[in-house]
Amino acid sequence: MGDPDASPDEGLQAENGLLGHRCIQSYLRLLDASPGVYRMLDAQARVLYVGKARNLKARVSSYARPAGHSPRIARMISETASMMFLTTRTEAEALLLEQNLIKQLKPHYNVLLRDDKSFPNILVAKDHGFPQIKKHRGAKKEKGAYYGPFASAGAVNRTLNQLQKVFLLRNCSDSTFESRTRPCLLYQIKRCSAPCVGHISEEGYTALVADAEQFLQGKSTNVQSELAEEMQAASDAMEFERAAALRDRIRALTQVQSSQGINPRGVAEADVMALHMDGGQACVQVFFIRANQNWGNHDYYPRTGGTESPGEVLRSFLAQFYDGKEPPRQVILSHDIDDRDLLSEVLSEKSGRKVDLLIPQRGEKAELVAGALRNARESLARKMSESAAQSRLLAGLGDAFDLGARPNRIEVYDNSHIQGSNAVGAMIVAGPEGFVKSQYRKFNIRGEDLTPGDDFGMMKEVLTRRFKRLLKEDPDRQSDAWPDLLLIDGGAGQVSAVAEIMAQLGVENVPFIGVAKGVDRDAGKEEFHRPGQRPFALRHNDPVLYFIQRLRDEAHRFAIGAHRQKRAKAVGATPLDEISGVGSTRKRALLAHFGSAKAVSRANLADLKAVDGISEGLAERIYDFFHDRG
Repeated sequence: MGDPDASPDEGLQAENGLLGHRCIQSYLRLLDASPGVYRMLDAQARVLYVGKARNLKARVSSYARPAGHSPRIARMISETASMMFLTTRTEAEALLLEQNLIKQLKPHYNVLLRDDKSFPNILVAKDHGFPQIKKHRGAKKEKGAYYGPFASAGAVNRTLNQLQKVFLLRNCSDSTFESRTRPCLLYQIKRCSAPCVGHISEEGYTALVADAEQFLQGKSTNVQSELAEEMQAASDAMEFERAAALRDRIRALTQVQSSQGINPRGVAEADVMALHMDGGQACVQVFFIRANQNWGNHDYYPRTGGTESPGEVLRSFLAQFYDGKEPPRQVILSHDIDDRDLLSEVLSEKSGRKVDLLIPQRGEKAELVAGALRNARESLARKMSESAAQSRLLAGLGDAFDLGARPNRIEVYDNSHIQGSNAVGAMIVAGPEGFVKSQYRKFNIRGEDLTPGDDFGMMKEVLTRRFKRLLKEDPDRQSDAWPDLLLIDGGAGQVSAVAEIMAQLGVENVPFIGVAKGVDRDAGKEEFHRPGQRPFALRHNDPVLYFIQRLRDEAHRFAIGAHRQKRAKAVGATPLDEISGVGSTRKRALLAHFGSAKAVSRANLADLKAVDGISEGLAERIYDFFHDRG
């Protein structure tokens, strides 16, 4: 299909000075009936919209009409100063390219999926005699059986917690398993069978793993009947303690099944997507059905222009949602969409099996959609209520700090370290829709000349890096990446440091406030510092004060989390990390074989070659690294 940025068609230019439908008309003579993707750009060459077409000439000609458009499309056309085109072999290729460009360019007039994270799975690891059961997110590189996706980490954690009660599988790491000399607390509370100290045989543990996998495959009825038979046999043999333990496992399994809520008999594997729109906003509720079980739901709030049809919103959401995710066998929708057959074809080709897009009218599938639709409606109502409250708080913040307008982007900064070690700076972002976690940033403090624990120096480094990048990427402040307000953790000293940085960089008209703990460092007695002004405080019960406390606490939480990650990484670091060709898998193999990095450093060449996965060349490289050869 080629790189869109290298397409010869992108050189097409409209006549100088043309805007709107006249600009679009000037391209028609240059287009044919090929399938492809088009981009509409404004006078500053910013992408306004990306679309795909079965017939480029026919599709673009629909924009060339001076009237008959929705307000959103009319506004987009009026801003169009140029267009770019890329032809493709098929419409399916055009659809894939369209979604890639939307994800990359985030055009203003496209429906945009803003929350595009991966989903967690449950992994039953198979690289050990006593398999571990754990949460897994990301590429499926570890050896084992994967079950999912689940809608959230919370849904996985709940299921793992319940599975431990029922099947008593270990969740400890292999290194912890090998080092145990007596059972851990999980055994005491009947959440693990303690294979680490021989309280269960490998054969018995394998049977538990098989039962757990049956449950995750949707065969919980088989598991339950087998447990009931075992309990009866134990009772008949007067093994009452074993019978009681089996009874507790049956109860736990029943609790798992009841807590899942929706367990459709006729739907083995599907994603249920329901859209509700109100007041120009949209919510898509997605339910994950796997192995005839409900594995959680997640709500999304795609960015829309407010005038799109439900089918248009859902079609754009669906195409972006499965970019990078494997679709299930069925996707059950609340509304019909354009290009349903085309999307089904693309998803089927991507997954290597048939993927059906269904709009049910009756039966169990329709009931699933109705439940998802109810959740979407309720979620959007809550979101709109929260947005209204957030808008009032932002307006109150603007009034309290004399900003002259409501801030739409607030950046809050904090540092975290232990006596200067593993220092990390953190930035969080909040706006009309609450915390914008996709915009959070952490900064590993690099300054070698900083005194350990120099908070002023750390803040200078963080803000210098942040605003140097902003000045480089958007010197004219055309994007919404520029903050309307900075909140700094600290008092007059931090504010003076920030003022100095801003003056050095030539950044003006970005207000900043220092938030100091105040008397006795008690929450509620915060003092606010501004350059050249006396500190002031807000009323103890002012909602704006609570809002600022939430912002500060979130920045503190994020900074501490980033610091802990850095510290944990440093603790787990070994000289092996510096050797080219030794990744995480080979590092684990070396440490498992020799017991420690020090033992690896003392190993001879023959022993290194004996490690599984270490080639002769890599063994020589490792040996040379520790012995300064070559």
